[in-house]
Amino acid sequence: MDEAHKTRYFVHPGADKMYHDLRDMYWWSGMKRGIATYVSKCLTCSKVKAEHERPSGLLQQPEIPEWKWDKITMDFITKLPKTKSGHDAIWVIVDRLTKSAYFLAIQEDYKMEKLARIYIDEIVAGHGMPTDGPNERIIQILQDMLKACVIDFGDSWDVHLPLAEFSYNNSYHSSIQCAPFEALYGRKCRSPVLWAEIRESRLMGPELVQETTDKVVLTKEKLKAARDRQKSYANNRLKPLELKLVIKCY
Repeated sequence: MDEAHKTRYFVHPGADKMYHDLRDMYWWSGMKRGIATYVSKCLTCSKVKAEHERPSGLLQQPEIPEWKWDKITMDFITKLPKTKSGHDAIWVIVDRLTKSAYFLAIQEDYKMEKLARIYIDEIVAGHGMPTDGPNERIIQILQDMLKACVIDFGDSWDVHLPLAEFSYNNSYHSSIQCAPFEALYGRKCRSPVLWAEIRESRLMGPELVQETTDKVVLTKEKLKAARDRQKSYANNRLKPLELKLVIKCY
């Protein structure tokens, strides 16, 4: 479990993510409970665990994008220990459909022109010109994960950042019920915990197009179901609070 949680290829995933990543290759009695207990005792995770306040109103969610990298959400993680290369911040950019992400080491004092050039080189070159949208909870989760990376690797965190990016993109994501790489490319990549060959598919032409289209449709369906559950949960939590406020005012 240490290898699947603390190494450079797996930067402190949560219990659910870690369980889904391991269960295809390993099994033992009480596996899910054991993983949850292990993660709960991780000191690094406990240092960066975010406290989420009750919602102030009914949960409003943006529309689900129609295609991969049509719409993105982004944020900056700042005030990090300065590395030997001078980096002291991380620019997080996430595709709102597949949840695939880029973690870009930057300097907090970069000018807009410098950020625009990085955006063109890293995002536009590979995905065209996505449109920016509202932030989602996934940004908070990634902030926690990347802060854990910084705690573990100190002033060399930028050297290990690409592995943290790989770890996130290749790990199970509950809202789409697969790894972001699966939603984006149709399959996971090989990693040290998954040495066996990932299923090879030799699809050409129309078959590849059809599989990609089917994957996007399935991802959108899973994302909608996950959002419906999140909205119902958030709104149900809010109702008792509203009732207490009404009683108190009365």
